[in-house]
Amino acid sequence: MASILKKKKFITVKDKEAADIIVCPACKKELVKSEVVANKYVCYACGSYFRVRTGNRIKMVADQKSFEPWFDEMESKNPLDFSGYGEKIAAAQEKTGLHEAVTVGRAKIYGESVVLGICDARFLMSSMGHVVGEKIASAVERATEERLPVILFCCSGGARMQEGIISLMQMAKTSAALKKHSDAGLLYIPVLTDPTTGGVTASFAMLGDIILAEPGALIGFAGPRVIEQTIGQKLPEGFQRAEFQLEHGFVDAIVERKDLKKTLYKILKMHRPIEGYANFNNEADSKFVPSELMRERSVKSQMLSAWEKVKAVRDTRRLASVDYMDEIFDDFMELHGDRLFRDDPAVVGGIAALDGQPVTVIGVHKGRDLKDCMRHNYGMPSPEGYRKALRLMKEAEKFNRPVICFVNTSGAFCGMEAEEGGQGEAIARNLYEMSGLTVPVLCLMIGEGGSGGALALAVGNEVWMMENATYSILSPEGFASILWKDGKRAKEAAEVMKITAQDLYRLHVVEKIIPEYGGANQEALHDIAMFMKFHMRKFLQKYSKMERDELAKSRYERFRSF
Repeated sequence: MASILKKKKFITVKDKEAADIIVCPACKKELVKSEVVANKYVCYACGSYFRVRTGNRIKMVADQKSFEPWFDEMESKNPLDFSGYGEKIAAAQEKTGLHEAVTVGRAKIYGESVVLGICDARFLMSSMGHVVGEKIASAVERATEERLPVILFCCSGGARMQEGIISLMQMAKTSAALKKHSDAGLLYIPVLTDPTTGGVTASFAMLGDIILAEPGALIGFAGPRVIEQTIGQKLPEGFQRAEFQLEHGFVDAIVERKDLKKTLYKILKMHRPIEGYANFNNEADSKFVPSELMRERSVKSQMLSAWEKVKAVRDTRRLASVDYMDEIFDDFMELHGDRLFRDDPAVVGGIAALDGQPVTVIGVHKGRDLKDCMRHNYGMPSPEGYRKALRLMKEAEKFNRPVICFVNTSGAFCGMEAEEGGQGEAIARNLYEMSGLTVPVLCLMIGEGGSGGALALAVGNEVWMMENATYSILSPEGFASILWKDGKRAKEAAEVMKITAQDLYRLHVVEKIIPEYGGANQEALHDIAMFMKFHMRKFLQKYSKMERDELAKSRYERFRSF
């Protein structure tokens, strides 16, 4: 007797009609529809995603009865007098109950007001005709007027062939509307679902401040069949899928459907309009006192020589940027990619909260063991790492969020591919753009500060340094090799280069020295992080009193003084 297995339940052939059985398009297994619905339209056998109808998508992400449709009165026309097009539109309307391939309107997500748009693949494969473009552009324009964020669930086979060049014009129209929305300082989140291709990918789908995608979604400009026919080659497994796009820098995060509403709410909450920065003044903040154990460790710890500090900061057991991020901030959400080529794992960044104050946090991560170090390229950023960091900083500036950078790198990656990708230009661009950011920028040297690769993330209003960290023009080995033609004199070079926190404090290169309480290890993590957090709050209090142009001026004058 045929049966399907789900959570130790057996449903026989006789029960199928009553149970309402559907077949998964991916694994071909028979599924109980009610179970699939309860699982957010995800196959419980193989995990593949079903395409979601407009009404169901609204139910999944919007608060109950909060959706208010806009512009449903727009009627489709036939701009090219294409034979049979009117009949196709009418048939799609009758089949789906929709006026067009996109539905737009106002909604709430856990109480946060948004403009919501949903593309529905059942309507002519959600191809973009003039009504689709007009509804999206009109919704974005109204969102701009009402100062609301926009969330668009993208799904499309591309341009609508029956409308020819008029369909093509929708790409420019929707993009222009989103530019005005962005210039007004407002948030836009596209959610890429299966499939997102063609002119939609090349317009509103890829223009978000934060771009999310569903697992396994097909995302690309030219469809895989077109590419294979053009180049005469079979495409590799996973090509153009959401995971491919994440790796190549075009998607910030892949979010499972069960987590999507909460993720959207988290992003919306982080982007609420704010005036100034959080007020941290209260009695609990009057002073920071380390634990008795940490005070004892500090007293017992001996002063290391410059060369000993060089060796100490290269120890993989030393606390990493991600350790401090986890300990100091709440609700950290990592964002990926430079939107140009790749996501560089050496640079970790995203948005977080410092006791309720939204901040952008960026850190160089070396890795903790051999495998992890290799994945993060030993903390040596490539051009795309610097470009990712700059993208996040420019987004922070748009939304008036302070930027906090944790720097720990022996230097920028010097491989052949880094030069091909424009390593020098990427570093120069960061120096250029960071100098003019109109939000507070705080940079913390937590390990090695190697040359221009470190400076590219350290153009701050203030730069702090851990007591055993180093910051130098290049490594002592390189210094000795260049000046003395003898790399074995690295220990001697470390002493004369003035690379320690104490040296750089005397030279006014850094404003604050952060105690390590006997060593930057797991035992000291909490106290070091709380010291940082306490002084970060003071930093924000100080710079919240400045106008935005004053922040950039102050940073300019800081570096102008050297």
